[in-house]
Amino acid sequence: MSRSKLSQQLAVVDKLDPVSQAAATVLGTAIDMSLHRKVVFIIDVGAFGASATVDAKIQASATSGGTYADVSGKAIVQMLAAGGNNKVVKLEISAQEVTSGSRFIKLSITVGTAATLLSYVALAASDRYEPSNLYDLAAVTQTVS
Repeated sequence: MSRSKLSQQLAVVDKLDPVSQAAATVLGTAIDMSLHRKVVFIIDVGAFGASATVDAKIQASATSGGTYADVSGKAIVQMLAAGGNNKVVKLEISAQEVTSGSRFIKLSITVGTAATLLSYVALAASDRYEPSNLYDLAAVTQTVS
């Protein structure tokens, strides 16, 4: 199938609505990598709290409700309040990079020290079954292309 529209080549498979996140760890929703060849998490960090830090990493598990472990090489460099506000980072993984024996991935974001404004969206591409947008979250209510 030839897909000329980018909106058909990408699926919104997870998200965190904008939030003032207190110092804690937030875990995303399990994403089944048997359906997707690639996923990219786009993390948007707004205003940092005083001396706040933000860490993000991808974790994997054999089952959606199982124990998740860090995927080697799939963590951002810690973001610091001293580095300034309003930063965006991208964290990408392919199905081949998922830990052997694992099928599901999640994003883990840890805010340290003080509340920080953040959100993220996860986009899947190169899906095994097309078009990709068939895997959009129910929260995607419109696509204009």
